[in-house]
Amino acid sequence: MAAIAQSPASVPTGYDIPTYNQIPETSFDLDWADLATLDLSLFDQPGGKEQLAKQLFKAIQNIGFFYITNFGLSQEDVDRQFSIGKEIFKLPIDEKLKFRAELEKGGYNGYKPMGLREIIPGVYDNTEIYNIPKFIPALEIPQPGIVNHNRPIIEGFARHIHDQIASKLLTLFAIILELPEDYFLKVHRYEEKSDCHLRYMKYHQRTDEENEKAGGIWSKGHTDFGSLTLLFRQPVAALQVRTPEGEWKWVKPYPGSITVNLADSLHFLTNGFLKSSIHRVVAPPPDQRNVDRLGVLYFVRPEDSLELRPVVSEVLNRLGYDRTTDNSAVGITAGEWVKARVAKGVDRGVARSEVGDQPIIGGVVAKYYD
Repeated sequence: MAAIAQSPASVPTGYDIPTYNQIPETSFDLDWADLATLDLSLFDQPGGKEQLAKQLFKAIQNIGFFYITNFGLSQEDVDRQFSIGKEIFKLPIDEKLKFRAELEKGGYNGYKPMGLREIIPGVYDNTEIYNIPKFIPALEIPQPGIVNHNRPIIEGFARHIHDQIASKLLTLFAIILELPEDYFLKVHRYEEKSDCHLRYMKYHQRTDEENEKAGGIWSKGHTDFGSLTLLFRQPVAALQVRTPEGEWKWVKPYPGSITVNLADSLHFLTNGFLKSSIHRVVAPPPDQRNVDRLGVLYFVRPEDSLELRPVVSEVLNRLGYDRTTDNSAVGITAGEWVKARVAKGVDRGVARSEVGDQPIIGGVVAKYYD
């Protein structure tokens, strides 16, 4: 994989970034999900887009999770982001809280401290999150020094994801639906307001007693809010995907890969043909429970103004997805959906373990799974 082009003169020297070393993978033989892998280097080859679209079409018939490889970022590029995330979370809590996101108002950019969500009665979430929005004037927010000092590196990484990874995947979905190749690109423009963001996420390790009390669940089964979620490979096994048969399978962190899952917006835009995949986070296997689980993710979301109305596609007609479902979000914009889900996510008073269907906005509900 080629590295991001970055001239030494453009890299700030005011904040050293330590080298980041990933821990070994688990030695346990887990029940791994059988997921397809797309080689993105084929995209620009003759017939490559069509080949990838066929492969992706087959993959999403079973489950809305897949891997991509050869996406134009080196392991050094990725590990540098893990190191930046680690340094952010090492800041004193008082410093981090200066950048707290307005979660209760549906704002997701900035810092989320752990303990805002009640997992089961008396047990709260163990996750810290730091979200960085797109680098456009309309979304500029105050940032910690480490982010400001390393902005060229962070912005180059995020823009590569949008331009060279997410855009290719959105093109493949348009091909699958027999729409113009730029159909989804026109509603995922980088320069327009949307809730796309780069995320650093830290799951703090739990004691055996805490894990037992929570039933081993760190994050209940759910779907994501936008179009796509990209999870950069990190070796602590904890992510599980729910199969169509209702079984939970572990998602293996393959070297040199990104794990991708479909999310709510594409589900709404295709009447459920592109299924928002259900996943959860659980306690890692015993040989990885004594470490914190650090993640680097990118969330691809449509422009705020896009109404989540199903597209007109002959493919959907042929496959029987031509009728708007009862759970449709017609009349709701992508921005409204995200803000409502974020605000509901920090509602106090009901533990997440007690929630099955959660009303969000306009009669549409979000489902949670054990």
